Amino acid sequence: MKNFVFESPTKIIFGKGTESVIGEEVKKYGKKVLLHYGGGSIKKSGLYDRVIDSLKAAEIEYVELSGVQPNPRLSLVEKGIELCRKENVGYILAVGGGSVIDSAKAIAVGVPYSQSVWDFFEGKATPQEILPLGVILTIPATGSEASNSCVITNEEGWYKRGIRTDLVRPKLAIMNPELTFTLPPFQTACGIVDIMSHVMERYFTNEKNVDLTDGLCEAALKTVIKNAPIVLKDPEDYAARAEIMWTGTIAHNELLGTGRVGDWASHKIEHEVSGIYDVAHGAGLAVILPAWMKYVYKHDINQFAQFAVRVWGVAEDEENLEKAALEGIKKMEEFFQSIGMPITLQELNIPNDRFEEMAEKCVQTPTKTVGNFVELGKTDVLNILHLAV
Repeated sequence: MKNFVFESPTKIIFGKGTESVIGEEVKKYGKKVLLHYGGGSIKKSGLYDRVIDSLKAAEIEYVELSGVQPNPRLSLVEKGIELCRKENVGYILAVGGGSVIDSAKAIAVGVPYSQSVWDFFEGKATPQEILPLGVILTIPATGSEASNSCVITNEEGWYKRGIRTDLVRPKLAIMNPELTFTLPPFQTACGIVDIMSHVMERYFTNEKNVDLTDGLCEAALKTVIKNAPIVLKDPEDYAARAEIMWTGTIAHNELLGTGRVGDWASHKIEHEVSGIYDVAHGAGLAVILPAWMKYVYKHDINQFAQFAVRVWGVAEDEENLEKAALEGIKKMEEFFQSIGMPITLQELNIPNDRFEEMAEKCVQTPTKTVGNFVELGKTDVLNILHLAV
């Protein structure tokens, strides 16, 4: 087990009706807030009105910026930075899912910075300060409500890039599972895959003697696998929605990564897919993860066999670990299909004519590789993309 520092400063208020306290919570940080959200869903559901009522009751001034899209855009982030400076905003409140939260995070680090916020995402600068931000979560998926990461897309070249810094962890996350009742099945399923991917990116590691976090990862995966069909059958099953929402937070607040080094190649490959073709992140991961597994499983057949046995219930066979490992990957694909997810690029209507471009962009790193479990070069990324067809 490696040395680690674990700190999760996000205050989480979890449960029914918890969005009603947002005004009093925001009041602790400032008197004027940017309310940041996506489209009209929060208005149709009545959540918008409840948030506004709570802010008004606490005598909090607010300005609004809507229009966040999946794979949030740099252009809207820049608009938000300008708005916050003009209006002297002291706090950012993101109401939505991961795209809204990541857009809010990028705005928050951009306001105090005198140059282009994209500098942070290109590695030209490191954030030193940030506007405080809070979250009312409506889509359990990315774990961005308590994570140290933020991903946005630059429309110039369609580069999807991220930053990782503890500065971007929200001060507050309001998490009411009732707010997820109206999510469409596809969006729910995408979130489920995203949650699982965050666990698996950490689970497959070269670090040995990490039994506790192995077990925590396995428990998180089994919790989602158990509850996914329940919420898809009955969207208003509060208990199942709560299990998935809480697992989504734990999956990405770094608790499951303590003492180990995660991989993250699948995420980086998928970022190139969704950066160009604008597919839902979870749907892209449902395609890339199995392809990555098929490509790298021989690196540590024992770990893939353990994954198959403990998570997917594959019969243990010490004399044929490879068979168990492959059966586990197959069961994962079958699970993704059972919740309505694609498992091939063809199902996403993605041709193979830009694989070279995606692979080239993916390995634009100092080492010209991605991944830690197995370091992958451009040719490896290309091979994984072809496996995903």
